[in-house]
Amino acid sequence: MLGRTDSRARLLLLLAVMLAISSGMAMRLAYWQVNQHAQLAALSGSDTYSQRYIAAKRGTIYDRTGTIVLAETIYEYRIVGDLHALTDADRQKIGDQLVDYLGLDPTDEATLRARLAGQGYYVVLAVNLDASTAKEITDAQMYGAMTTLTLEPTPVRVYPQAGGAPGTSLAAQILGFVNDSGVGQYGLEQQYDKILAGKPEIVSVDPNTPGPAGEHIVDVGSPGQDIRTTIDVGLQLQVEQEVLSTWLADKARAVSASVMDPKTGAILAEATYPSYDGNQYSQVASQDPSRFRDPMISEVYEPGSVFKMLTASAALQTKTTLLTTRLNDTGVMKLPGGQEVADADRKAKGMMSFADIVAWSRNVGASKAAFRLGSTTASASATLYKTWQAYSIGQPTGIDLAGEVAGIYRDPTTTPWAQIDLANASFGQGVAVTPMQIMRAYCVMENGGLSVTPHVADWTSVGVTAPKSDGQRVISASLSASLTGLMEHVVTTVPSYNQATYIANYYVGGKTGTAQIWDPNLNNGAGGWKDPFYNYSFYGWVGTNSPDLSIGVVIYEATPTKVGQGVLAMPVQSTQLFRRIAHDAVVTMKIPASKNGPASPSKKKTKSLG
Repeated sequence: MLGRTDSRARLLLLLAVMLAISSGMAMRLAYWQVNQHAQLAALSGSDTYSQRYIAAKRGTIYDRTGTIVLAETIYEYRIVGDLHALTDADRQKIGDQLVDYLGLDPTDEATLRARLAGQGYYVVLAVNLDASTAKEITDAQMYGAMTTLTLEPTPVRVYPQAGGAPGTSLAAQILGFVNDSGVGQYGLEQQYDKILAGKPEIVSVDPNTPGPAGEHIVDVGSPGQDIRTTIDVGLQLQVEQEVLSTWLADKARAVSASVMDPKTGAILAEATYPSYDGNQYSQVASQDPSRFRDPMISEVYEPGSVFKMLTASAALQTKTTLLTTRLNDTGVMKLPGGQEVADADRKAKGMMSFADIVAWSRNVGASKAAFRLGSTTASASATLYKTWQAYSIGQPTGIDLAGEVAGIYRDPTTTPWAQIDLANASFGQGVAVTPMQIMRAYCVMENGGLSVTPHVADWTSVGVTAPKSDGQRVISASLSASLTGLMEHVVTTVPSYNQATYIANYYVGGKTGTAQIWDPNLNNGAGGWKDPFYNYSFYGWVGTNSPDLSIGVVIYEATPTKVGQGVLAMPVQSTQLFRRIAHDAVVTMKIPASKNGPASPSKKKTKSLG
């Protein structure tokens, strides 16, 4: 028989252990019940609490001087009432007072009285009160009237500068707007929304404790940051007026223009018409939201002959064709595949220097220069495409505006170009880019060959440095000088260009482009040219002795008033629009006149082609 296994000592030990555990549990329970009572109470009711977000004051957007306001936040007021304990007589009296102070018509009075008939601690009775009306009500409350009402400020984004066209605010497509939710849309407002918006104040609200006693600040937030732009207000207004007048004269779908510092990429002015009023964005959204988009960065087009400068860059860099090289312009050139390349007038001009080929915008000559870039079509195509890549053609510029798009093009190393593709590429067809991409490329040609990033915000005002790519060499300084000189040769060699672009005591250079418009929806989806519409453009520079300002203009889908072989005249040509803006710019930006300026068109004088 086995002996017993229990003992008195063992039982006492077990009892002691159980007592120790029980004591510990009791002490822990007391700790939570007494010391952490407040935290437990908060946790028990946490599912009934709500959070209210109070937007910080949005940062102001200024012009380049930091003194003129382009966009700011002002405060209107709304009236909120605590109605839960009001008698019918109180409601009637408050209603009479508000009708008097707000000057309500019968319809609005009926709406107000319906709201006053409700119940609750927080009922919105009226909105969009200006500061003077709000002060009148506050003064009345000091004497005991309407004490159950509270005036709450509500932020409103406004754009105080009138634009250069009726019904527009200044630089609308650059700035964008702020929607009803307080979020920036388009332009700078969207691009720098986080910086401008700041951090909202977060308030915890206990619905069981009405009034201020039930509200606790969780996060005080922080105000939005101001931004200074590179925009010159005077020049911006002038450019907007110029694009409007051209739009009216040419009956174009749209007209765009931009003025940039070619050395820094700073945008001094940029405008498109049709535009809009940022203060009335909701109305625009319901009628024509396409006005929000900035074609300079958000719309691609076939640029046409302005691309001949890129072909010239490739030819001069490879030394396969020099400015003095003579090429035979036959007017029409038949290709082995049966296609043809033709000049606008289809007339032969015979042997011409390559500089004159570019100046007179001869497609046949440009194609021949492109064919000379390599021993085969494939190698020549690769060389031209490599030049495009060097200038970042087809790639977003990195401009600090929301909505920028890339380009449309074919890489000949993956999808080989036929000879006709290379010919078309040499004069800017078969490729689609944004005007801002062309502006960036021309800046490189004009500034000594260095890369720039177009920008509208002053870098220091947004706390960033210029992109690392800025200032990197794209082409040699000597090639840049040759291309700048070639652009001047273009406008001084062709009499019509010379007359249209001449500005006394300033040097000018640039290149025109006129392109047909392909519509893939025509001919039952087979596509076709949108006759008789054309896109007209001009990109170039103006300066004392060398490029001080880079300017680009595009006239979209305009109908020429005179059509002939090589003649597509309009009331306002792209060259004329360029000159108007260039003249405005040198005066406004105080660019000094040249001591030895170019001769007038009647006494033509050209500088060296470099």
